[in-house]
Amino acid sequence: MLAAQRRDLLLERLRTDGRIIAKDLAAELGMSEDSIRRDLRDLAAAGLCQRVYGGALPASPAVADYAARQDVQVPGKQRVAAAAAALVEPGGTVILDGGTTALAVVRALPADLRATVVTHSPTVAVALADHRDVEVYLIGGRLFKHSMVACGAAAMEAVRGINADLFLLGVTGVHPEAGLTTGDADEAAMKRALARQAADTYVLASSEKIGAASRFAVLPLAEIAGVITDAGADSPAVRALDVPVIHAP
Repeated sequence: MLAAQRRDLLLERLRTDGRIIAKDLAAELGMSEDSIRRDLRDLAAAGLCQRVYGGALPASPAVADYAARQDVQVPGKQRVAAAAAALVEPGGTVILDGGTTALAVVRALPADLRATVVTHSPTVAVALADHRDVEVYLIGGRLFKHSMVACGAAAMEAVRGINADLFLLGVTGVHPEAGLTTGDADEAAMKRALARQAADTYVLASSEKIGAASRFAVLPLAEIAGVITDAGADSPAVRALDVPVIHAP
């Protein structure tokens, strides 16, 4: 089998099975495990898979920079955002993550909502300026320009004084084995810190993130209240998630 054919096969297996175990696939194809691992390294270098111990998982397309992500799955993000906005109770305190889906949540909030929003995203904070009865607390720190959020020691210190009813968490991957993942270690740490300050954490996950993985772990699925997604209930990747799922219509 030619190298190009092998790589096409690997990508197809990632799409259909949601993972590749190098040892098993090598035995099935009658090839060396080293050959499979070499192909997976090449695919990972091209951003087409996420290597894990023993094999690989599908790579998330949501690791592109902020500007590029604004055009990814826009209708799906809007549906997820509307479902997430419905979880925000009047008078409550919500932590709203950064990212393009979080920005869509702001646009889906009722104009007359009275609530408190805590965010480490300057873009989210500015978008809330038109919500007259929403009190906005902006967490400062080092600006991570890829996602337009504050991270680092100063931001982590500020988080400790927060108590919230709800955290709407953005990630780049939601996978039944890898859990919740994102593409930057500092951003992953910030998301974990925010989750610790909320009574419930719900994940904003448009369909391209379901079944995908990125480099850095945020949380295991067992530590969240649920996933909000526009992916269909009959999707194998959704059914594999052992958590409550809110399906955005």
